[in-house]
Amino acid sequence: MALLDRFKKKTGPVKDKIAGGNKEKSQLKEESLDNQKKTGEEKPKGNIVKQVPRAYRLIREPQITEKATFLANQNKYIFKVSPQANKTEIKKTVEALYRVKVIKVHLVHTPAKKRRLGRVQGWRGGLKKGFKKVIVTLASGEEIELLPR
Repeated sequence: MALLDRFKKKTGPVKDKIAGGNKEKSQLKEESLDNQKKTGEEKPKGNIVKQVPRAYRLIREPQITEKATFLANQNKYIFKVSPQANKTEIKKTVEALYRVKVIKVHLVHTPAKKRRLGRVQGWRGGLKKGFKKVIVTLASGEEIELLPR
């Protein structure tokens, strides 16, 4: 029956074509890597912002306070981040955006606080919202320029 032929293993020139195609791709990859090594091209370091998808969703803004400026002298930078962000995503995003080496990521969750308005006490939208911030520690010698000097 012709219907059952679909389930039989096919041997012969089909596998050779597939294996040959993979060899060609691997050879092309090796050649491109060799060309990059010969030219000696390296990624430029510095505070060049790279296009990273979803970066604007994860890292909302740098938190610039007096405490943050003191921590910047110790290679620690503070950012407000999305509530759904985790440490690994933040580390990858900061390394890609600012082209620096991140050693440690510390998450701090600030809870929302109740506020009183007249006789009524409770949760008010926009009065004292909670947020999530992150303290990123960079390798020695690396820095991020958050404000122009």
